[in-house]
Amino acid sequence: MMTILENALIVVSVIIIALVLLQSNKAESGAQIITGGNADLFQNVKERGVDLVISRLTMISGMAFFVIALVIYLFSK
Repeated sequence: MMTILENALIVVSVIIIALVLLQSNKAESGAQIITGGNADLFQNVKERGVDLVISRLTMISGMAFFVIALVIYLFSK
């Protein structure tokens, strides 16, 4: 049981990494990523199409990661 959960945690981790890398970049240049100079970064902009799907899949994968990690912790006690 534990090996199945641990393998599932690794798979979900790889999926989260891939989904985060697929998300669109909201900064206009590389310097703004480091300095935080993008004023439009946290404005209320609606995601549409593929961005919306990737965003929701990332959220679902994050929740699955949390649940699997919590179950592994509780079973290891």
